[in-house]
Amino acid sequence: MKISDFDYILPSELIAQTPVEPRDHSRLMVINRARASIEHRLFYHMVDYLYPGDVLVFNDSRVIPARLFGYTETGSRVEILLLHRHDDGTWETVGRPGKKLKPGVKLRITRPTYPDITLIAEVIDRRKEGITIMRFSTEELLEKLGEVPLPPYIRSPLTDPDRYQTVYAKVKGSAAAPTAGLHFTPRLLEELKNKGIQLAFVTLHIGLDTFRPVREEDPGQHPIHREYGILELEAAHILNQAKKENRKIIAVGTSTVRLLEAAAQTVPEELRSFSGWIDLFILPGYQFRLVNAMITNFHLPRSTLLLLVSAFATKELILKAYQKAISQKYRFYSFGDAMLIL
Repeated sequence: MKISDFDYILPSELIAQTPVEPRDHSRLMVINRARASIEHRLFYHMVDYLYPGDVLVFNDSRVIPARLFGYTETGSRVEILLLHRHDDGTWETVGRPGKKLKPGVKLRITRPTYPDITLIAEVIDRRKEGITIMRFSTEELLEKLGEVPLPPYIRSPLTDPDRYQTVYAKVKGSAAAPTAGLHFTPRLLEELKNKGIQLAFVTLHIGLDTFRPVREEDPGQHPIHREYGILELEAAHILNQAKKENRKIIAVGTSTVRLLEAAAQTVPEELRSFSGWIDLFILPGYQFRLVNAMITNFHLPRSTLLLLVSAFATKELILKAYQKAISQKYRFYSFGDAMLIL
């Protein structure tokens, strides 16, 4: 297996710069793995493919204003992305230019809209994969001075920051939105419940690997960045019952897939409540233990997320679907259209 086998050419005009309104009117490609068939629908038609008793699992992580801008004592400008807060009050971050972020360096964090407010950040440590450990003089100002970190391929300004949040986002902590969930509306969630579909919520705070391509030719050598996940007892109970009764479990987003599969590996016979770091890297050949279907967006070439969906539906079927999506002018990436893999 080579990462070059998971490459494709995408015309730049198909990278969605703004979200569709209303949310649930994005296009939906429906892939049936058993029949190797592909259908073209709209997202709100996904209700037609689910049945009473099915369990739809969502990632309720909320994007924090994780992008900060500051200056070193010599006046050099630095950009910082918050990844995860440790219990001791320090933060895992990535920053650029990284060469400016050596242990002991102090930064003045500012934002033009609040010219009278300054936050001091101190570099505590530098770790592998470009991770920088920082401590802030006060955390109360982070939300005020930070910005929502849109992916680098989105160049249009976002007029409504809530449009990069799911309507059910609750637990603060992500550096990027769980974008498969952006298509859901309160009305659609209510319609699903009325049909007898159970809704369950888990939390996985999305971090660095969402933005980072696989650079090694052997994907197995790619050092995946760990992310913090939480599976509460209520969700574990819903999923255990569904599994016992052979009801379908549908994961909304690759982040949800990773959390569910990681939790299933810890105690294979029955899920329990779980909280901790997840570094599960799902590659083709992986045997899925819990997830029966998934909803996902169209992912970047050579990405860990494209590898994950290829593990679920085979590389050949996914690349065929992506070529159809390009020919049919689907919208790609975070604000793009969706795929339902059955």
